[in-house]
Amino acid sequence: MSGWRSHWRLVLLNSLTCGLEICVAAGITYVPPLLLEAGVEEQYMTMVLGIGPVLGLLFIPLIGSASDHCNSSYGRRRPFIWLLSLGVLLALLIIPHADVLAAHLSWGSTRRNQALQVGLLILGVGLLDFCGQVCFTPLEALLSDLYRERDDCGQAFAMFSFMVSLGGCVGYLLPALDWSGGLLSFYLGGQAECLFSVLILIFVVSVLVTMKISEEHCGTSTLEPGPLELGRCFPRSCCYLFQCKLRSFKSGPLMCLLRTCWSMTPAIYSSYCHVPRVMRQLCLAQLCSWMGVMSFMLFYTDFIGEGLYEGVPSAAPGTDLRQRYDEGIRMGSLGLFLQCATSTFFSLVMSKLVHLFGSRTVYLSSMVCFTVSALVICLSKSVLLVTAMSALTGFAYATLQTLPYTLTCHYHKDKEVYMQSTQTKKLPKTGFALTRDSVCLTLDTDSGDLTHKSGISNGHAHYSDGQTYYQPLQNGASVTLESEDFEKRGVGLDFAILDSTFLLSQVFPTFFMGMIVQFTESVTAYIASSAIFGAIGIYFATHIIFDQKDL
Repeated sequence: MSGWRSHWRLVLLNSLTCGLEICVAAGITYVPPLLLEAGVEEQYMTMVLGIGPVLGLLFIPLIGSASDHCNSSYGRRRPFIWLLSLGVLLALLIIPHADVLAAHLSWGSTRRNQALQVGLLILGVGLLDFCGQVCFTPLEALLSDLYRERDDCGQAFAMFSFMVSLGGCVGYLLPALDWSGGLLSFYLGGQAECLFSVLILIFVVSVLVTMKISEEHCGTSTLEPGPLELGRCFPRSCCYLFQCKLRSFKSGPLMCLLRTCWSMTPAIYSSYCHVPRVMRQLCLAQLCSWMGVMSFMLFYTDFIGEGLYEGVPSAAPGTDLRQRYDEGIRMGSLGLFLQCATSTFFSLVMSKLVHLFGSRTVYLSSMVCFTVSALVICLSKSVLLVTAMSALTGFAYATLQTLPYTLTCHYHKDKEVYMQSTQTKKLPKTGFALTRDSVCLTLDTDSGDLTHKSGISNGHAHYSDGQTYYQPLQNGASVTLESEDFEKRGVGLDFAILDSTFLLSQVFPTFFMGMIVQFTESVTAYIASSAIFGAIGIYFATHIIFDQKDL
């Protein structure tokens, strides 16, 4: 019974994950027709869809690190989840009603009204994509805070991947339904209004469920001491109560984010760029793997419509070429739906697979399966075989949503083993090595100096520019001990780095894939490129640190 209760709690805890994915998948799927109807050209429409990922790359490290340092009385992660959820809700309200808002806000000509409508649509699309993508980072960090043991963390992120896949299935299906003929359209006004009203209802319910189930330890941070909780503020005096209220205000999510942006931006991006070796290898493999998967997902339907069905998207409506292209798009959408369904299945059994075969075998086998599937799709002309291979790519999608985050939790649980930055220095004249374990520096309370307690006598140490120096030693030698930066890194920052690889995997194909297809004059280059990225991802995955023996 306890096992079912824990699984049910994980489902409720990840309800916002599912709700976010539903809104992002359905919203971004339905947005291109709205932009085209508003008069946005196709080449600019792709640029609009890139606004969210680019902004996410800039702000994800700030938000991830700010959640690590936040001392709000509501917890570390939940205030940022509230703020980003508010942005998603605002976007869901703006996008379907951009024309009505433009008509009420514009008092000029029709051209000005149309320009304002386009501007509101761009604002809504950027806000939905940015807040929706970035909100996953504090949600992942929240799971890491609540489930610290490796097995529990693996189950938590397996459920996270399951809910993402389930949300993708629902999100891709909702725009395909005809909402204009139902009762809701009579009151709400049309297809777009009905769809986004349903999305708002799903999203609000998912936010409330996740916020109710999650229980953070409020008012504390793992990196620095936090303020007193409001529950601990005893009304000894009005002044004391005022100080508590003021401290609570200063610990709010918006103030926490602003303080972090103001005072810690250089340090955050320094940590963001100078990552530990284990995280650097993991992120490199993650980036190449995601580029293969996202190149496949972004352009698969176009490949089916133009390459497999030999349709022409620019053909006149009603012609044979246009009908074949539209039929290919529907078949491609079916393939992506089957991919999400396969990903949902593998998310459910991911913990058992890791327990039976190990993380390394599961990661490598998923990417090998993806690469082989992409190669078969490139070479085959059978619709049935191509659709079956597209469904198999869901194994890699589920793996990339689960294992990298589980490994990051494992790294942070044993920071001294995986993220230690102290290096061994050779003594120039004595010839022996000095490491962190062989040197112990203690503080002399009388003089305020640091004295050496290893086998070498007459030592003196001091700090300068953030590093520890020991001098003089015997024979005039000197040793430099690097500061232990791993103690300052929070899991939110490293989750932000992993999420940045996902956003980069969307930005790169958008910029370069069009030129590659134009050069090769074949849409098969879409899938061939994803297979190449998958092969590169396999190579870098062999260098991931999965356990201590890999060190």
